[in-house]
Amino acid sequence: MSRIGKQPVTIPSGVTAKADGGSFTCSGPKGNLEFRFHTDMSVEVADGAVKVTRPSDTKQHKALHGLTRALIANMVNGVVEGYSRGLDIQGIGYDAKIDGNNLSIRVGFAKPAVLEIPKGLTVTTPHPTRIEVAGPDKQQVGQFAATVRRVRPPDPYTTKGIKYADEVIKKKAGKSFGAGQA
Repeated sequence: MSRIGKQPVTIPSGVTAKADGGSFTCSGPKGNLEFRFHTDMSVEVADGAVKVTRPSDTKQHKALHGLTRALIANMVNGVVEGYSRGLDIQGIGYDAKIDGNNLSIRVGFAKPAVLEIPKGLTVTTPHPTRIEVAGPDKQQVGQFAATVRRVRPPDPYTTKGIKYADEVIKKKAGKSFGAGQA
């Protein structure tokens, strides 16, 4: 058995979980999430825990077993605690602000990059060079943070750009001329 897949996911108080057909729904204080799992996997909710089982020991079923259990655990954790990702903007004149349902980022282009904030996410700018993305869906939070970073990835020579808060950019040395060149 999969070491991850065989562990049951405990459902904390205040969270309702339901599995029917090929769908798993979970709701809690931070929101509601729904997940359609593979038809070969079976998900059962009983005694305050979610149990995932697989029909056979084929390579695909083993992979799906752990994956399904991990995604369900992320959903349960997301509706209770939520997920967040921080981004830092580095560079002179670079900043971000929120205009209604859009995130406007100025990072050295002729016009600011405008990104629509997806439904279910909370995006804040505590100060102009910091962006906080939060929400119950781990995949959605990570995807939107990656989309924001993709607007201007950090340059390894100047370290200017948008980087994750916990990311370390190693600065590269520029061109160096040898002493013997004329």
